[in-house]
Amino acid sequence: MKKKQTRILLVDDEPDILEILEYNLTLEGYQITTAKNGLEALKKATDWKPHLVLLDVMMPEMDGIETCEKLRSSKKLSDLLIVFLTARSEDYSQVAGLEAGADDYITKPIKPKVLMSKIKALLRRFKDDEQTSQLVEAGDLVINREEYKIVYQGQEIILPRKEFELISLLASKPNKVFEREEILSRVWGNEVVVGGRTIDVHIRKLREKIGDQHFKTVKGVGYKYVV
Repeated sequence: MKKKQTRILLVDDEPDILEILEYNLTLEGYQITTAKNGLEALKKATDWKPHLVLLDVMMPEMDGIETCEKLRSSKKLSDLLIVFLTARSEDYSQVAGLEAGADDYITKPIKPKVLMSKIKALLRRFKDDEQTSQLVEAGDLVINREEYKIVYQGQEIILPRKEFELISLLASKPNKVFEREEILSRVWGNEVVVGGRTIDVHIRKLREKIGDQHFKTVKGVGYKYVV
């Protein structure tokens, strides 16, 4: 994905933050549009179809968590990358964002270098995914990376990007134990700094959707997918 083709939607109710983000991202060559609240963001995302959304958590009318959930429920935006912007550093806020379907989060005040590093890492993984066309089968589970969907026991299930990447990795080698460090590196990328509970949150969501029996925790090591 070339920068000039990359569309980023900025969503924040503070004009100063929107202005700073738009200035820095435009300098990097990205196409930018902005929204001041969640309702406006939903409309612009549907019409403009951005590749990535930088989404503030605390907003009037519709907060970032609800906005993220609504974006994730749209089949037309299944490939959308979502990064939360939050002034709160509490663990529960970060976990809530990940559970809502966010790919990552950045705490305010925003440091331009950190922001650019995370965006580039996420978009690089997006590009890698587009170049990887393959069908993964593991028992009753079929993963179609080209169409970005999974079918479990004959039923199609739509997953957020990081959940999709995580199950694709684990199911690519059933019964192999993937260490936490490898999972973080291959799913989130070396340049993306995420919290220690990130993997656990995504595994729990996959257990709810696919079945607890398929995901085994190897204490102190990592996880594996069991057929």
